[in-house]
Amino acid sequence: MKYFKFSIYTLLLLMIISCTKDFDEINTNNSGFTADEVSAKYFLTSTQVGLYAPSRYEYWRAHLIHSDRYAGHFTFGHNHSWWSDGLGYDYSAGYTDASYDWLAGYFGKVKGFADLTKEGGEFENQYYYAMSLIIKGLYYQVYTETFGMVPFSEAGVDGILTPKYDAQKDIYKGIIADLDNAMSIIGSTERTGIGVEDAGPNDIYCGGDLQKWKRLANTLKLRIGMRALGASGDDFASNAITSAMSQPLLDEATGSVVMKKDFVISEWASASYGDIWHDFGVGGGASWTMGAMLINLLRDNNDPRLSAYALPAPGGTFVFTDDGDANFQERLNFVIAALDNANATYTTTVSGVDTTIEVPSGQYIGQPSRINGDTYDFVRYDMFSIPSEMVTHKRGTQVDAYPEIILSSAESYFLQAEAVVRGIESGDAQSLFATGIKEAMKLWKVSTGDADSYIANESMADISTGTVDEKLEKIALQRWLADYTDGFEAWAVVRDTGYPSELYAGVSNPTIFALGNLNGAYPQRLRYGSGAQANPNYSAAVSAQGADVQATKLWFAK
Repeated sequence: MKYFKFSIYTLLLLMIISCTKDFDEINTNNSGFTADEVSAKYFLTSTQVGLYAPSRYEYWRAHLIHSDRYAGHFTFGHNHSWWSDGLGYDYSAGYTDASYDWLAGYFGKVKGFADLTKEGGEFENQYYYAMSLIIKGLYYQVYTETFGMVPFSEAGVDGILTPKYDAQKDIYKGIIADLDNAMSIIGSTERTGIGVEDAGPNDIYCGGDLQKWKRLANTLKLRIGMRALGASGDDFASNAITSAMSQPLLDEATGSVVMKKDFVISEWASASYGDIWHDFGVGGGASWTMGAMLINLLRDNNDPRLSAYALPAPGGTFVFTDDGDANFQERLNFVIAALDNANATYTTTVSGVDTTIEVPSGQYIGQPSRINGDTYDFVRYDMFSIPSEMVTHKRGTQVDAYPEIILSSAESYFLQAEAVVRGIESGDAQSLFATGIKEAMKLWKVSTGDADSYIANESMADISTGTVDEKLEKIALQRWLADYTDGFEAWAVVRDTGYPSELYAGVSNPTIFALGNLNGAYPQRLRYGSGAQANPNYSAAVSAQGADVQATKLWFAK
C-alpha cells in the first residue's frame, strides 16, 4: 500500500482538523497516512473562513471601526459610546494596522493552499487549485479596494522578499486572468473527486459543487469588470463584462454563495458582530446604532427588510439642559431634525433651561453619521434603532444568524441590469433588477409575497422608466442595501457610484460633525499599515498612487 510522509507542520495540521475517530489508527500506524486518508479538503475550511469571519480583533477594527461605518450602515457617537463617531475618520495607527495586518497577512493562507494543491504539491488536485485561484480573486478584490496598490505579481514569488506594488488596474486584470484559468480547469466537472477527495461539507462556500464555484468566479469577474468600467485608462472592463455575461452566473437556481456562521469554534478564531455586541456589554460603550441613511431608505420605501436588519428604537423621555453652551440650540435642533427626517412621532416641551423630547417606542429611527465629541451627548442611545437580533446573536444561543456574504445572486442580477442599462448588453433590465431584489430579500428570509408587493408598489424597485442616471442610482442603492453586513463591498459601491449621494458628500459643519483628517470628505481608502513601510517599494507606490492618506482616490473610484 502507498503511504505519504509530510513535514511536521503539515502532519500536525492534518491531525488537528481530521476527524477524531481516526486518532487511534493514526497513533498506531508508524508508517504515515494511506492515500485514502489524505486530501486537500482538510486545509480548505481554514483558508475560507478567515477572509469573511476573522477573529473578534479584526472584526472590531477592520469591520466595525472602518468598513461598516464608512458604508453608512452602522454608527457610534451616541451618549453611551466610548467615542465620537469620528473614530476611524481620524487616522489611528493601531486601528489601521490591525486592518492592514489582517488583510496583508491573509495572503499566506491563500498561497499556502495553492502550494499544497498545485501541480507537484503535497495534495495535488487541479480542482482544489482552481478553488485557490478563485479565493485569491475574492481576497485581492477586498485587499486592493481597501488600500489601492498592493503586491500582486511578485507576491509569494520565490526569492523576492520585497515585492513591488502593482497598479490596481493590473491587479484587476490579474484577478480576471486567474478566474479565467480556474473556470477553464473546472470545465464541466462537478466534484473535486471521489471519497476523501470530495470537498463536501469541508467546502463552506459551495459544498463541493464545482459548477457553483465556476459561477462564483464568473460573477466575480462581472463585478470587477463593472467596477473598473469608466476608470481612467480602462482597456479591459467592457470585454470582461460581455465575456462574463455570455457564461453562467449565480442565479435563482444556484442562490447566493454565503458562509454560515460557526458558533462552536472560538470567537478568537472566527467571530461575528454578536461577539463584540455581547462581550463589551449590551448598550455599553462599544454598542452601535443604525445609520440614518440606511434606515430612512428602508422605511421610506416600505422595504420589508427593515425589521430583518434592525430593531425599533426603545424611545423614552430625553431631557436636554442648556448649560450656557453657545452651540446648545444648534445641536438640539440637529437632533430634532434627525427625528423629522425619520418621520418620527415625538413631542417637545420647554421648561426653563430644559427641553424634553418624548419619543414613543416602536419606531425605526437611524442615527446620523460622523457626530463629533461635543455633540454626542445630545445623541441619546435609546432614541435610535440598533441591529436586529439576527445580527447581534449571542454565541451559543442562536445558530440561524446572518450569513457572511461571499457573493450574492442578487448582485449578479443587479450587475446584469446595470450592463443592460448602460447599453453594454441587451436584455430586460427591469426583470433582472426585480429578480435581484427578490434574491437579496431571500438572504434575510423575507417572504416571496412581501418581496413581490415591494417590487409592484415601490418606485425604488422600478427602473422601467426614468433617465439612465436615475436607473443607475436605483441599482446602486439596491446593491448598497443588499450589502448590509458586507461593509467592505458596500463601501466600494459608494466610492464607485457616488450613492447614496448624501453619504458620499461627506460632512462640513464642525459644530456637529467630526471632520477628522479628511476634513469632512468621504473616506476613499485606508492608509497602509506601519509594516508596509518596511518594503522599499512602498515609496514608489505612494509616488504613483498619491499620498498615503484616507482621502486619496483609488483607480476604480469615479
